[in-house]
Amino acid sequence: MKKKNVINLIKYYSEKNDVGFRNEAHEIAREFDENGDYQLGEYIMALLSDANVLIPQTRKLNSDFFRKVENCNVSLPLPEVIKDDVIGVINAIGHNIGVNKFLFEGAPGTGKTETVKQIARILNRELFMVDFDMLVDSKLGKTSRNISELFDEMNSLEQPQNVIILFDEIDALALDRISSNDLREMGRATSTLLKSLDRLNENIVLIATTNLYEKFDKALIRRFDSVVNFDRYTREDLIEIAEEILNSYLSKFSFAGRNIKLFRKILSNMENIPYPGDLKNIIKTSIAFSKEGEEFDYLRRLYLSTSGEKKVELTNLKKSGYTIREMEILSGISKSQVARELKEE
Repeated sequence: MKKKNVINLIKYYSEKNDVGFRNEAHEIAREFDENGDYQLGEYIMALLSDANVLIPQTRKLNSDFFRKVENCNVSLPLPEVIKDDVIGVINAIGHNIGVNKFLFEGAPGTGKTETVKQIARILNRELFMVDFDMLVDSKLGKTSRNISELFDEMNSLEQPQNVIILFDEIDALALDRISSNDLREMGRATSTLLKSLDRLNENIVLIATTNLYEKFDKALIRRFDSVVNFDRYTREDLIEIAEEILNSYLSKFSFAGRNIKLFRKILSNMENIPYPGDLKNIIKTSIAFSKEGEEFDYLRRLYLSTSGEKKVELTNLKKSGYTIREMEILSGISKSQVARELKEE
């Protein structure tokens, strides 16, 4: 820990800048971890995650347009390039200068919604999600009126600085108004949304997510202070994240063994590695369905689910570069039998 870290901690504390204080503490913990003092680094992180911070409650939102979302306490692995942008979003909110509207765009499963939950946890804000089923109405003009009413309720919150509003998959309201496939009613709704965003209380943080950024109304994009692209995963990023996910689940299954080299090889042999949302499901089910007492059965199941094979074929394993020992683990037969069958083939 350097002198500047101590100075920054005292500075942020005196300024009551909780975001800056926590970021500095995270930086100190990371430095301890990199220098080999893992226990101290983990202890600092635990103190930060378990801190009992008193959050003034906002006026309860009784509207049918909202539902409260519980913050996520599980760590979210992200590539550094995306993580840096998310830290920038957190810093921008902490500076409290009116930069408060953010758009997270990217394919399904890239971590957009989970990141919003993490931001709410770090900033100690309540998270409310807009219910589009209640917002969009088939009656002429009703959707536009609902949007106006929604923003009126948001702007009348007694303590807006304690709130994050999530427009998850905002595509229902954000289609290009000049698209020939767009309904005239939704075009009016998008126009109302544009005007409503312009009058949003700057103390309220609004984060929207979308899977259809290319079809977005360009005027709506300009209403957001920042757009974060969540599609920036390399293959190595996905393998590293998959390993983190695996380790988190293996800690809950004492019978499952660790063979990270084989795990990474299975993923490396995939033509297209899925994004973290799907990766998490694949890894979780592989472990959950594995036979107790067979420590590497989950790796066999993972191989089958990612290779598309109905059963493990030794010739395919050989072509993919697996060793005799790895073939033994994945096929469930002894190394001597593996060698004999390969020789016969």
